[in-house]
Amino acid sequence: MNAIAEPLYREAPSAAPALSATHLDWLESEAIHIMREVAAECANPALLFSGGKDSIVLLRLAEKAFRPGRFPFPLLHIDTEHNFPEVIEFRDRRAAELGEQLIVRSLDDSIARGRIRLRSPDESRNRYQSITLLDAITEFGFDACFGGARRDEEKARAKERIFSFRDPFGQWDPKNQRPELWSLYNTRVHPGEHMRVFPISNWTELDVWQYIERERLAVPSIYFAHEREVIARPGGLMPTSHLVQPRPGEHSEHRTVRFRTVGDMTCTAPVESPATTVAQIIAETATSRITERGATRMDDQTSEASMELRKKEGYF
Repeated sequence: MNAIAEPLYREAPSAAPALSATHLDWLESEAIHIMREVAAECANPALLFSGGKDSIVLLRLAEKAFRPGRFPFPLLHIDTEHNFPEVIEFRDRRAAELGEQLIVRSLDDSIARGRIRLRSPDESRNRYQSITLLDAITEFGFDACFGGARRDEEKARAKERIFSFRDPFGQWDPKNQRPELWSLYNTRVHPGEHMRVFPISNWTELDVWQYIERERLAVPSIYFAHEREVIARPGGLMPTSHLVQPRPGEHSEHRTVRFRTVGDMTCTAPVESPATTVAQIIAETATSRITERGATRMDDQTSEASMELRKKEGYF
């Protein structure tokens, strides 16, 4: 009998089953790709870092994108001087731990130079951050700024592209944005123009907390439930401070609260919550029907168009 002919090819041994990527893996991969695109295509970027949870996630993504080297950009914070002390302490400590350059520009300096004129001493400074930010962009010649904005935060945010083009006046025009088909990004800008880049644009508040849990990231203590003196006002609770005191007819009380977002103390409201761990925050966030800013930013509740108008003026 003739021997059976040797097959021309052999089947490769079956590979071990690959671990399936989670939705956080996909979001992380997209964000890292965006950061590396900016580093490769833009001449002088910066990363906006406030010490809040979204910018903490951006720092972790930057570590994964560029370590063991240094970040190819500085960290930049526009300080209203009305921020919670716990957050500012965390901001400085985290930047020092990473060994990265932190540039801080203060609204107090802008007020002293006459660039900002408040209508009253206790007015929220959130809307005026645009002026100090645009001055800092001009001062350092930044052509791109990473931000931690997400589409689920607020209606106007959902209109913005991942690469948000800003004109020479820092203004955002929703009708003058560039297409991003197949995740291809046009980063070209003329002198004076710049980009705001949002690597976690496709993330949600829940995704952010799940990522914080997975990566075991530290966050400021005020994100967790604690007892705080607050004033109940229409639209939310206001934490008392040297800037916020009871008005005639109001009284303060102690409640167990936490903050979903952090910002200007005169307009950032906590929510009542027993959540003292990241896992408990995740469970609470998963069942919430109120957007993060809708529940906690008093100045965003004054007008549906307030955020969009501020963004057109140069806001984050």
